[in-house]
Amino acid sequence: MKKRLIAVALCCAINGTAYGADLRINGFASIVAGSATDDNMSVFGYEDEISFSNESMFALQVSSDLGNGISATAQIVARGNEDYDAGFEWAYVSYDINEHLRLSAGKMRLPLFRYSDFIEVGYAYRWVRPPTSVYSFASTTPTGMSLLYTSQLGLWDSSLQIVYGRYEGKASAITDSDDSTLNDITGFNWTMSRDWLTLRASYVVAQTSISLNNSAPLVGLSGALQNYGLQEQLSQLVIDKDDGSFLGLGFAIDYSNFLLDGEYTEIEVDNSLLPEQSQYYISAGYRLEDWTLHVTYEDNDDKHPSSRFNQVPTTVTLANGSVVPVSTDPTNPNAPLIRDLMNGALNATRVNTNTITIGARYDFHPSAAFKIDWSRLDNDVINQDNDVIAVAVDLVF
Repeated sequence: MKKRLIAVALCCAINGTAYGADLRINGFASIVAGSATDDNMSVFGYEDEISFSNESMFALQVSSDLGNGISATAQIVARGNEDYDAGFEWAYVSYDINEHLRLSAGKMRLPLFRYSDFIEVGYAYRWVRPPTSVYSFASTTPTGMSLLYTSQLGLWDSSLQIVYGRYEGKASAITDSDDSTLNDITGFNWTMSRDWLTLRASYVVAQTSISLNNSAPLVGLSGALQNYGLQEQLSQLVIDKDDGSFLGLGFAIDYSNFLLDGEYTEIEVDNSLLPEQSQYYISAGYRLEDWTLHVTYEDNDDKHPSSRFNQVPTTVTLANGSVVPVSTDPTNPNAPLIRDLMNGALNATRVNTNTITIGARYDFHPSAAFKIDWSRLDNDVINQDNDVIAVAVDLVF
């Protein structure tokens, strides 16, 4: 059904010229092959066998200028790791109020990162993939509104975007596909550019709910806390209408043939299983005619503060005055304590990784680039590392 709807949408777009609309159809694609060098852990979705589908994708973008400042944009993306099941990534309408102010409404990507607006367009950046420590949260596309104000502040070009919306869909939070809802998404992205320097900042808040139902141990732990009447501790576990926030800072230098850029992010969902998260990357590159050589270091550190642990009591007093252990089976003195299970759940969210990537990009065609990246990811939580080698051809058309 989804594919039939997309086909109808494309046919309508192609025939739109009959109604006087100025249509433009663009496309982009990435053909990526990669493999991890060891089978000890998966990295970027790669195992120790070559995969051509993990990061490959194909997309079409249809834009229509309806005149009088009104335009419509739809982007359809088919990803290899989703069996190329095409779906609408963007679908929104924009109105240019004046030469500086644009109002958009529909399904749009949150402007969290430097490459948010073209994260799918591999041709737009030098890596096979943007630094995953920062960009793992990049694909969220809520439905809502955006107000973009562009201006000149002295010698600086300024772009300020304010967003409001709602997201309901899947998220990789506890497992790879958790039901999630972000209500009252509110935030801004401000970018300032001058000559060879670009600075940006973004801040977004949302009321966050993420289901734990895909994890049987967490469902059992939630039930145990409920049975003991430990509502406060239960609220520290579940992710139900909790305040979430995102902070992002970044810079980019493009001076002569030298490139230097970086981004830093913080993510936090108050009073929940999700840890406090901080990520950053720093990347340097050098253009040499049609080649771009680059090296990148990135870091991801997710953890709960020590005050979050040992919050579950080891015993409770019943109405009859008897004291029983807070465990999975109060009649069994050897049964696991709920406190230990809660501490274990918090510890399971710990992430401490760093990645170094060395790569090259070759622009062999005005609309196509060949890339090769080698990345080593060190996981300090489990004391393991693994390498990934990936090659890609990125196209725009």
